Amino acid sequence: MAETSTETTGAGGDELPRGFRSAERGWPELHRIPHPPHRIPLLGDVLGVDRRTPVQDSLRFARMLGPVFRRKAFGNEFVFVWGARLAADLADESRFAKHVGLGIANLRPVAGDGLFTAYNHEPNWQLAHDVLAPAFSRDAMAGYHPMMLAVAGRLTDHWDRQLAAGRAVDVPGDMTKLTLETIARTGFGHDFGSFERDRLHPFVTAMVGTLTYAQRLNTVPAPLAPLLLRRASRRNDADIAHLNRTVDDLVRARRHFGGGEGDLLDRMLETAHPETGERLSPENVRRQVITFLVAGHETTSGALSFALHYLSQHPETAARARAEVDRVWGDTPEPDYDQVAKLRYVRRVLDESLRLWPTAPAFAREARQDTVLAGEHPMRRGAWTLVLTPMLHRDPEVWGADAERFDPDRFDAKAVRGRAPHTFKPFGTGARACIGRQFALHEATLVLGLLLRRYELRADPGYRLRVTERLTLMPEGLRLHLDRRTAPTPAAAADSGAPVTVPDAPASAPRCPVHGAGD
Repeated sequence: MAETSTETTGAGGDELPRGFRSAERGWPELHRIPHPPHRIPLLGDVLGVDRRTPVQDSLRFARMLGPVFRRKAFGNEFVFVWGARLAADLADESRFAKHVGLGIANLRPVAGDGLFTAYNHEPNWQLAHDVLAPAFSRDAMAGYHPMMLAVAGRLTDHWDRQLAAGRAVDVPGDMTKLTLETIARTGFGHDFGSFERDRLHPFVTAMVGTLTYAQRLNTVPAPLAPLLLRRASRRNDADIAHLNRTVDDLVRARRHFGGGEGDLLDRMLETAHPETGERLSPENVRRQVITFLVAGHETTSGALSFALHYLSQHPETAARARAEVDRVWGDTPEPDYDQVAKLRYVRRVLDESLRLWPTAPAFAREARQDTVLAGEHPMRRGAWTLVLTPMLHRDPEVWGADAERFDPDRFDAKAVRGRAPHTFKPFGTGARACIGRQFALHEATLVLGLLLRRYELRADPGYRLRVTERLTLMPEGLRLHLDRRTAPTPAAAADSGAPVTVPDAPASAPRCPVHGAGD
């Protein structure tokens, strides 16, 4: 991996975090890249910007300025890329590597050199990756499947109680409970008791606090942050302390009582690198556990929430997905591991939801050496750019003029084969892409299948999708009404080879899924 710069000064003279470069220092022809109108000296492009929605503001600027553009804030210039050709070039691992910057660097006080937040030159990334990769093999995944089913059963028990009481369900809240319990049980043998609580577990509250604070740090000048965010900084310190205490207690219990049988924590504590014999240090174990507990549930809960929103808004899609579940699973009480992968249309629903709203909405890439991006934009070694994933997934040259429209058939096999590589990147790219992506996809497909088989989903007619941002993306205020389905008939369940025929949805005019207008 290329080593990042260790001491860099931004255009405004302020010292930047380790591994973080001002774009002005690495883009020799930055003046050729468009920026928003009405730039203000010193402050930059702050007019008309909502600090609570920086990603959605960037989408608005992207539509205005094109596939590569720049924004300036408090003396630092950032280059954004979303054109498919540019993103494909950035995926070249021989010339570009992951860059840790923006909100990701702000998470280092809690996650340190964990897999997600490690700088490329830090040795613990490769050590942890090599030690933990076998935990995501097919055999390991099959071993997690029964625990995923058990946690999903707790969700459906909770939803059955809400249905019986005539209450709508809190989709983001319940998906967060589900995915936290899943990663905690499968990875660390721990039960947070989320479904037995009226409110989110304090670990989740602390996690959301650290993510929100990391994003807020990007909205104020670095020298003024201690003054402007004094109270928030104290809360963040308390949140980090709570996360550390929770994980330390979890690790202490494992060391004392044993168990795990090869799960993630067992590997972190007991497994040496197969070639060097190195082991993870106690401090790094803590950082990896926090990384997996946070990243292992936050993005998956968002993906499930967006998918359930789109299913409730598109009854013809839900009917087609439900028919597939009935056909493939029949009346089997609990599908086995291999049956989940057979839900190809359900997986398309998930992929299309991740296309429109990838819950990790950006990833940064830096030049390993002096190079020219896509033959047009010179970049010096260490210069970096931010790939704006929701706009990459909306590039009309790839996805068509109706790219804003929800259409799972964009992911049928023929359509996927016909697209250029590197146009769909919900899990990042290259060697530093999400190590747990197959875990997340299996879990989410399983849960969608179970919920579709059990319930009819009814949207609130007055709800319009709003997206909340805390480094990750999540639908805000999404509640659904449920109707309990009757079980499929034995004859229908037995006819596992029959095709599913559902009328195609009429094509609708492109419509922005946020607030019903261009975002």
